[in-house]
Amino acid sequence: MANVLEDRTKVETAPGAPPPQADAARYRLLIEAITDYAIYMLDADGRISSWNPGAQRFKGYTQAEILGQHFSRFYTDEDRATDLPRRALAAAANDGRFEGEGWRVRKDGSRMWAHVIIDPIRSESGELLGFAKITRDITEKREAQKALEAAREQLFQSQKLDAIGQLTGGVAHDFNNLLMAILGSLELVKRRLPHDPRITPLINNAILGAERGASLTQRMLAFARKQELKLGPVEVASLVRGMTGLLERSLGPSIRIQTRFPRNLPAAHTDANQLESALLNLTVNARDAMPNGGLIQVTAVAETLAEGSSLGLPAGGYVRLSVADEGEGMDPATLARATEPFFTTKGVGKGTGLGLSMVHGLAEQSGGRLSIRSRPGEGTVVDIWLPEAQPLADTTVIAGKAREPALPRLTPLTVLAIDDDSLVLLNTVAMLEDLGHRVFPATSAVEGLAILRREAVDLVVTDYAMPQVNGVQLAEAVQRERPGTPVILATGYAELAASDETRLPRLAKPFLQDDLEHVMRTVMEPAMA
Repeated sequence: MANVLEDRTKVETAPGAPPPQADAARYRLLIEAITDYAIYMLDADGRISSWNPGAQRFKGYTQAEILGQHFSRFYTDEDRATDLPRRALAAAANDGRFEGEGWRVRKDGSRMWAHVIIDPIRSESGELLGFAKITRDITEKREAQKALEAAREQLFQSQKLDAIGQLTGGVAHDFNNLLMAILGSLELVKRRLPHDPRITPLINNAILGAERGASLTQRMLAFARKQELKLGPVEVASLVRGMTGLLERSLGPSIRIQTRFPRNLPAAHTDANQLESALLNLTVNARDAMPNGGLIQVTAVAETLAEGSSLGLPAGGYVRLSVADEGEGMDPATLARATEPFFTTKGVGKGTGLGLSMVHGLAEQSGGRLSIRSRPGEGTVVDIWLPEAQPLADTTVIAGKAREPALPRLTPLTVLAIDDDSLVLLNTVAMLEDLGHRVFPATSAVEGLAILRREAVDLVVTDYAMPQVNGVQLAEAVQRERPGTPVILATGYAELAASDETRLPRLAKPFLQDDLEHVMRTVMEPAMA
């Protein structure tokens, strides 16, 4: 288009030879027919000397309103402050062309993102007569490009977190096995040794340390979306109100907590105990962001997401639980890494960097999403999006892990214990024997099946993640060999392969002797009734 104008200009400015009337008419028709581009002329000072319908469409001015006005009126105040209009004309005059993009202002004050070309118009002797200016509104193209870049960034972040999650989940699984051996052995040693003021406190201290390690691995598994969850309808408002006293004691007197929930808030589909832990983590983070005290707001609302929402969630109803603080806020770089495991801005010994990553994992595993809004000096708002669940007639929110009262021990059983980790196997066998059961140990599914074929077995306790034949496949083989034999699946992973989803009773690693006995009781007592 610029070349057409340049060629046409040479004809118009040829000395002593005005353009033929037919050519001038065709040229005028061409310019007036173009409505996708603003095409107009400027004199040497930048005043508008011609105006086409495309310019009127984009800018909003009629020809009568704009002729003789300086073209700088289309520029933003910010660009005029940097003398951009003059510099653009100078660049066109000196370099032969100016090309760029930026915001331009319409008559009604609205802005458009424009692609601009300015070409100088010269006589045959080289005298600068003015400029030809072509402007195209590319606002929609720019917005589409930004949306595409945002989608790519979201995909990149999702892939990065998935990769970190796989690595984290694998590490946590291995640590669970180690902690299983440590915790179980310490527990048995403590039971078998008489109380000794020089030894017992050290054993207790080691158990506490191992339990803290187990808590860390659970948070790692939560981020990796591999923790054991008991998903069901949770009345969020009741859960938060039931925690208010705990939160006030945990956060201290300088922190005020304000809660706000609408009536008839639908139940959320999640794990009540894990949601309590997530809320405690978020409020502690909020407190730490306000060293001089302040207000933490905990709210929840029902939201309906349409198809293709920016959160990437399926269309439908959700409960959005929000924790907002008045703290320091986060810059973009910190915000981008906030949910990564082990990333923390707190001092050494003041945080593990697993709090937000655990909340992220809970939201994802519940079928929802975690989103964070924050700016330096403006505080932070963390939103947990959870799918709506059908509310139960009498929903009870459990505030912690219930322990059954002590019951008489089971009648001695013959148990087949299978685990490919020799440390874990030794520990499991010791626990079972300490409970009075006869145990056959096996380090693989093949070895376990061989024992099953030659021995009478009342119960099988097997690891899930084993090479060649996993725990679920072994359970199927057990039912073929000895139909009706109960099988307990012990695993540090909650996320089984799609083909391995099963209703087998599970024992989450690391487990203590009480946990093992509890699961055995739930499995064996109905069978023995």
